[in-house]
Amino acid sequence: MESQLAEVRAALSQSGESTFEGAKAKAELAVQELNNVTLHIAVTGVTGAGKSSFVNALRRVQDGEEGAAPTGVEETTMEPTMYRHPTMPNVNIWDLPGIGTKNFRAREYIKMVNFNTYDFFLILTSTRLHENDIMLAKEIEKNKKKFYFIRTKVDQDVDAEKRKGKTGEQTLSLLRHALEEKLKDLGSVRIFLMSSWELHKFDFNELIRVLEKDLPDNKRNALIQSLPVYSMEILDKKYNTFKKVTWVSAFASGAVGAIPVPGVSAAFDLPMILAFLTKCYFSFGLDENSLKKLSERVNKPIFAKVHESKFIKAISTRSLALLAVELSSYLALEGLEAALRFIPFLGIVTGAVMSFTTTLLALSKGLDELYKAAKEVVEMAGLD
Repeated sequence: MESQLAEVRAALSQSGESTFEGAKAKAELAVQELNNVTLHIAVTGVTGAGKSSFVNALRRVQDGEEGAAPTGVEETTMEPTMYRHPTMPNVNIWDLPGIGTKNFRAREYIKMVNFNTYDFFLILTSTRLHENDIMLAKEIEKNKKKFYFIRTKVDQDVDAEKRKGKTGEQTLSLLRHALEEKLKDLGSVRIFLMSSWELHKFDFNELIRVLEKDLPDNKRNALIQSLPVYSMEILDKKYNTFKKVTWVSAFASGAVGAIPVPGVSAAFDLPMILAFLTKCYFSFGLDENSLKKLSERVNKPIFAKVHESKFIKAISTRSLALLAVELSSYLALEGLEAALRFIPFLGIVTGAVMSFTTTLLALSKGLDELYKAAKEVVEMAGLD
């Protein structure tokens, strides 16, 4: 009981409001913002830098898969092409044409690209840095947009240099130093070494840490929710992001005020809870498509094990009835109404308060269950 009350107190504190009505109004505005925010990520650079493969990796789709950005040794992207994230439709990743080819001369390219469309730019380069990359960075900077340099295919460089006796650390250090020297005229530029084939290695997590600092809250949340789960660090970021908005969803619940009798344990908004947990389910990579791909990649029966869970089954089948059973087994609310009277903020317990409380606890329980399952996946796959 005490842990449940602690959840309620924390949510009320997060709202920053002194009245229940004020917290609910604030939550409704926050939900509108969360639902309407769109993140546009531009992936650009010279032809052959691996832009399309990187776009596919960010979207958790494989090269050649249906809906994937086309890849090849020749320039395959002939105009700015938007790819929606497969499970987070408010995140759009743009595959821009290669700069400096006969089809896209540098100055024509700058005119063609509408810089205002994108929230930030990822400038990809491989093998060596080109003058066009630097010119593009300067133009992006003029338009007051953020850009980040990504050196791709570093896994190939590490393997090649290993045959010459160099360690991976030595190769990465040399690559980073060479790029820093060529980019020193741009001032303080962050460089990230990556492989689209092994996104969980090298500097991917560091790039996310930097983007977290640079993006506004609503855009940051969209980014974190869309990321592929390639490490425990990414999973924890996702969990914390969703945890922060449980109070928003609980306050904005359509069931608030709809229950006439206080203390009714079914006073939670099941459709809203299912929608929220379904978003977590896909963001955590627990859906059938993601787990089957991972199972094949690491040659372990991850999908079968995870989907033994009745709770996961309730989410995957969108079953309100199954979800209600699973949540009711957790939400033992006897005596909660009386206990809530001791929280000054709430005062007299009403149907709205009980609905908010049960919805909040159901969201928290569901989120914790999904996080537990995703954590097992990360450990089984050896990504921690």
